[in-house]
Amino acid sequence: MKTINLLVVDDDKDLVVTMKKYLEENTNIRIKYEASNGEEAKRIIDSRQEEYDLILLEPLIPKIDGLSLLETIKDKKINKKVLIISSYKDLEIMERAKELNVIGYMMKPFDLKILEKRINNYFVDSEKVTIENEKVSLKKRITKIIHELGVPSNLKGYDYIREGIMLVYYDPTLSSKITKGLYPIIANKFTSNESRVERSMRHAIEVSWNRGNWDMMEDIFGYSVSIDKAKPTNSEFIVTIADMLRLEYS
Repeated sequence: MKTINLLVVDDDKDLVVTMKKYLEENTNIRIKYEASNGEEAKRIIDSRQEEYDLILLEPLIPKIDGLSLLETIKDKKINKKVLIISSYKDLEIMERAKELNVIGYMMKPFDLKILEKRINNYFVDSEKVTIENEKVSLKKRITKIIHELGVPSNLKGYDYIREGIMLVYYDPTLSSKITKGLYPIIANKFTSNESRVERSMRHAIEVSWNRGNWDMMEDIFGYSVSIDKAKPTNSEFIVTIADMLRLEYS
């Protein structure tokens, strides 16, 4: 698991030492920088943005208070997660912190295991959202391409082809294992069998070859098949589109 680097802004030195020891011994989380007052924190926030992932912030710190630091972060468009840690429950501070995009508020004293879990959840959830968004975007792009190529959405082969392109996009090794690798995965997902998957794909490609966008076919398949003589095989159709998308998304 990726190391999560923290900037801890708190003048409670004993707490910072305790956190540092626990995190180093038990977790993938590390305290990269410490600041015991707002001025020191502001310098680190400004100059070390690429070196920390999350700020743990006590609002009641000397010199520059925590809310003023949050204002600075927002004004400078510094895109960092901030978790408030405080022994003082002030509703006004909590509301203002929320307006300034703080992701959470933990009351002291807190269990370090709970702190660890919360920090990991912030980043695991964020990574999941990013991956899911990418998958949705890719699926929409594949759908648009095969529509324009003339594959009718009412054919079963349409679903199989779209799934096949997705699978080969994420696992290029399947491009050399279409019959023994790709077809069984698709058949299992759609409660079908390998021969039906192969036939349905082939039929959908035949239909598209007779009704699709010829300019687009030439652009995509012109170098891998003879556009005037033969339609692409299932493998050529899927692998060529997956390769094109991989270049696009890279």
